[in-house]
Amino acid sequence: MINHLSGRLVEKYPTHVVIECGGVGYQVHISLNTYSSLPQGEQVRLFTHLQIREDAHTLYGFSTPAEREIFRLLLSVSGVGASTARTMLSSMAPAEVRDAIATADVRAIQAVKGIGAKTAQRVILDLKDKILKIYDLDEVSPKTDNTKREEALSALEVLGFARKPAEKAVDEVLRQDSSTSVEGIIKSALQNL
Repeated sequence: MINHLSGRLVEKYPTHVVIECGGVGYQVHISLNTYSSLPQGEQVRLFTHLQIREDAHTLYGFSTPAEREIFRLLLSVSGVGASTARTMLSSMAPAEVRDAIATADVRAIQAVKGIGAKTAQRVILDLKDKILKIYDLDEVSPKTDNTKREEALSALEVLGFARKPAEKAVDEVLRQDSSTSVEGIIKSALQNL
């Protein structure tokens, strides 16, 4: 297994780079996220994932270990191959992919070219618990509640409550019933503060 490559960046394209290490040029497939973080013609270090198939040995490179971890998690989902995972990481930053999965934001994942509703739901179903555990995240409220959540938080701040305790109270209310109105969220959160 090749963990990383350190060498001189010889060629740089949006889909791949060539890195010269010890006189050997390695072609490494990259995401647009990694592409934008690489300098031209300088010493670089890419964290890699080697995919071995009958017909090819393909090396994928990432600017950070976190991006590689998200890539590997995506590969573990049935129906998501390296090409789809790389497209996701080209369309969204690794943190955005992580957050979309953690918040079960099907629309954000489905917005990626080539990912339909079923695949987006499968990604969330397979990876949500892993993402929450790996990144030590608390259960997060879905994105659809953000407007109501923000309105409720603003109202609680106007009433003099600190942001952090207000967020915990509002998130707890939304976790119990995400269809609650803004007024209902505020009333229930006040009982918890």
